[in-house]
Amino acid sequence: MTTTRREAIAAAAGLGAGLGLAGALPAAARAQAPAAGKPDLFVGTGGHGHTFPGATLPFGMVQLSPDTDNTRWDACSGYHRTDGSIMGFSHTHLSGTGIGDMLDVLVVPTRGALRLVPGPLNDPDKGYRQRFSDEHAEPGYYRVRLESGVLAELTATERTGWHRYTFPKGEGHVLVDFAHMILDVWDKGTLLDEASLHLDDDGLLTGSRRVHRWAKGRRIHFAMRLSRKPDRVEFFSDDRAASNGVKGDRLKVALFFDDAGAAPLLIKTGISAVDVAGAKAALTTEAPGWNFDATATAARRIWGKELDAVRVTGGTPAQRTIMASALYHCMMGPTSFTDRDGRYVGLDRQVHRLPAGEKAFSAYSLWDTYRALHPLLTLVKPDHAALLTRDLVRQTAESPYGAPTWPLQGVETGTMIGWHAVSVLAEAHAKGIKADYAAAWPNIRRRAFDRDFKDSDASLGRGWYMDLGYVPADRTWESVSRTQEYAYDDWAAAAIADAVGATADAAALRKRSGNWRNVIDPAIGFARPRFADGSWWKEYDPIQLGHKPDKQRDYTEANGWQATFLNQHDTYGMIAHFGGDQKFVAKLDALFTAPSTLPRNAPPDITGLVGQYAHGNEPDQHAAYLYAFAGAPWKTQAMVRRLCTEMYKADPDGVIGNDDCGQMSAWFVLSALGFYPVDPVSAVYVLGSPLFDVADMALGGGRRLRVRAIGNAPDRPYVQSVRWNGRPWTRNWIAHADLAKGGELEFTMGDAPSRFGVATPDRPPSFGRGAG
Repeated sequence: MTTTRREAIAAAAGLGAGLGLAGALPAAARAQAPAAGKPDLFVGTGGHGHTFPGATLPFGMVQLSPDTDNTRWDACSGYHRTDGSIMGFSHTHLSGTGIGDMLDVLVVPTRGALRLVPGPLNDPDKGYRQRFSDEHAEPGYYRVRLESGVLAELTATERTGWHRYTFPKGEGHVLVDFAHMILDVWDKGTLLDEASLHLDDDGLLTGSRRVHRWAKGRRIHFAMRLSRKPDRVEFFSDDRAASNGVKGDRLKVALFFDDAGAAPLLIKTGISAVDVAGAKAALTTEAPGWNFDATATAARRIWGKELDAVRVTGGTPAQRTIMASALYHCMMGPTSFTDRDGRYVGLDRQVHRLPAGEKAFSAYSLWDTYRALHPLLTLVKPDHAALLTRDLVRQTAESPYGAPTWPLQGVETGTMIGWHAVSVLAEAHAKGIKADYAAAWPNIRRRAFDRDFKDSDASLGRGWYMDLGYVPADRTWESVSRTQEYAYDDWAAAAIADAVGATADAAALRKRSGNWRNVIDPAIGFARPRFADGSWWKEYDPIQLGHKPDKQRDYTEANGWQATFLNQHDTYGMIAHFGGDQKFVAKLDALFTAPSTLPRNAPPDITGLVGQYAHGNEPDQHAAYLYAFAGAPWKTQAMVRRLCTEMYKADPDGVIGNDDCGQMSAWFVLSALGFYPVDPVSAVYVLGSPLFDVADMALGGGRRLRVRAIGNAPDRPYVQSVRWNGRPWTRNWIAHADLAKGGELEFTMGDAPSRFGVATPDRPPSFGRGAG
């Protein structure tokens, strides 16, 4: 693209030069039939992506993967692509989170003298760490060669992890480090307790422990079987010799083989959060034999079917890899949390049993994933979205805190703010997903109206919110974001209230969902900290994180610029609050063109800056789509195309921020398809700019959706017209109910803005009404 053409597109968007659109493919390549791409499992394992490359199944309970570090922030998943040594292979991981946990049951295959500690990352020779080479990862299978000469291979079923270790000739051993876990400088007190290890006469190794890291008090149980009997076994407690059946806190066991290289050593491990019996059942049922290759082949086939749900043609090879990698990461969680017999640990810390066909799940990063991941799943995996919906209904009823915020392994962590499970439930109901919403309503209502209902950190300040209409900055932290997100949850809860017939509650909640106005100062047009006496923070600076820079933040992983556009459900109210379309568009332009200056105490989460817009975190990820509500959809189209091409790469550091359990990936998948759910509860998608020439999606029930972009090219991001199932479509949005039926959505693209979607009747609905 010439500089003149680039500048013309940028000028039309009102954003200056440097749009950064990627190069084109030849027409012949774009004419190919859509195909499922091949994901690169190392995308997101570098930078701040916090993903891992190991073996798992879609939404599986086991995530068997190498651990390279367990101490620094960029190793929240246990792995970072820049690390030069591997500690071992553990069975549970978190994908893309900003807090670390899990890493249960570390297996270390090695040779030489037994070492009980991993040693420092910068000096692997001081512990059992090993340098490595020839690393390979694909969905369901991982392989690496360790410096001890051991070739390590991993695969998985839903609840079991499979290892195959090929040792050189001679002695070798396997250390099971059951004390291994994420360590953080903020951790205080006991981190592990109630641990046990026992080796049965028939060679079955079992263990249990309780962990007090992020999900405080979670339990993990395992059952492990080896394909060969070890020649010698040594147990350790706090790195001192112990005996079989040891109980304590920090336990380990070493299994020695006089001729480890005589044949490949296979290890298979079942896990459970309920008890050892559950782990044994997983091992017996899902891993009955010793055919590693057949297990890996089955895992590949399962992933192949899932990833075939979205096929694309066009774009660049790198963009097709990004698409496949993003779709892969969208299917990493929430993770299965149900034993083979239907038992699971509820948020009440009690063991429950589900009927056949139902499942419980863990690792709901709801503050992130309600925005795009859950909407995506309702489209491409509606049956699975229904399972998640029914699970969240149960979790809401069982939790002492009501609708979940960030549940992990049967523990409500209370991380982030709000109780955004209500958004996922309200969206599901709007999209026709069947569930017993009435069972969730009592605890949703208590959270909404009962000031004595138990609070986690996520719901602090509710009383002030009820009394003043906002959370005061001099009463609790992150008050501005709390006010706005509590308002969104009120909007979602109102929809559930209507669904169960609580019309008076619905009206009260819908009215209260307008509380977002109370922290947007119309005099300056910014989200601004406000105190209990009604006054605003006088020394306001929108780049700052709060009125006490070194002590308290007033926004959640955002600053004043980013929080200003957090409102998702009442866009026309927000436009009016800013003084109308023209002023609102100017304010959005300012967001994307302001100097990318951050204060010295900004967290690493605020990344991917375009002006003050931060794509690497969630609060304003919908902001580019807001132009469409104000009659400037071409600005949405130009900015979405820019973000798709600048914020994602087919490299280890290819995710601009934490992948956040698939949210960053889901934003790319949906935006690259050409539409995005600004307000998931409304069950509509705002149209953007499709990245690929053709995308073909399986929607379940034999239905398919095809998105075509005629005349698409890197310098042609602008929608000229749209057709739906062959008929002209003038709206700049489309309902989920339409897309979910299947059909063809056809965009005609051009190199200059058009009037498509500009007319007031064609703008997206918001707050249950149109723009008129």
